[in-house]
Amino acid sequence: MRADERAARWREAPALLILRLGLAWFLLVWAVNKFYAPEQYMRLWNFIHGWKIDETIVYYLASTQVVICVAIIFGVARPISYGLGLAMHVVSTYAVLPRLLAPFVIKDGFPVNRNLSITLAVLAAFIALWLLRHRDHWALDAWWKTRRRRR
Repeated sequence: MRADERAARWREAPALLILRLGLAWFLLVWAVNKFYAPEQYMRLWNFIHGWKIDETIVYYLASTQVVICVAIIFGVARPISYGLGLAMHVVSTYAVLPRLLAPFVIKDGFPVNRNLSITLAVLAAFIALWLLRHRDHWALDAWWKTRRRRR
């Protein structure tokens, strides 16, 4: 490997690690919240999708999401875990799409949809992480792959 390639790796690796950890934390907070307040998510699901789910389903979804977040944190099965994280966020983004298209709606003197613009920044970051997954050199599966090659 040439020196300029090594230098690029050392710039990319920490940047993607930071991106991966930040995005995983973002999703993890929402996933863990489902354990603390399942009824909140049950009401939200009914409001967004128009049908009721029970607490068991909420716990199943939360558990699945936590596993995906842990896989993202460690960089395991990058195409799958990063893709599932992206898919989770796409579903959330789609659910608030009408509000994203009206960011300056004022209610009680406050722009109630403005803060949802964060959703688009997170979506862009997830897309970037998925597109750059092969450059995430500090991911666990990348380390494992180089370790196997050395044997």
